[in-house]
Amino acid sequence: MVKEIEKAGMPVVQMANLIPVAKTVGSNKIVPTISIPYPLGDPNTSKDEQWKLRYHRVGIALEALATGIKEQTIFKVKI
Repeated sequence: MVKEIEKAGMPVVQMANLIPVAKTVGSNKIVPTISIPYPLGDPNTSKDEQWKLRYHRVGIALEALATGIKEQTIFKVKI
């Protein structure tokens, strides 16, 4: 689906935890997530920590949208 949306002229960032799959399907801009059941959170942490984690990952995704690239790129995130 990412490739079809990009063909229409809209930039796309895929936030994915399975990076090899995202690369295989042709996603150009990839932001790693945490896990399959909780891509943007960790229920074992406080609500404040979860908010910080989500804020950071979504911020990276927004930066990725504004970044011009020539090849598939995996954007770095804090662990």
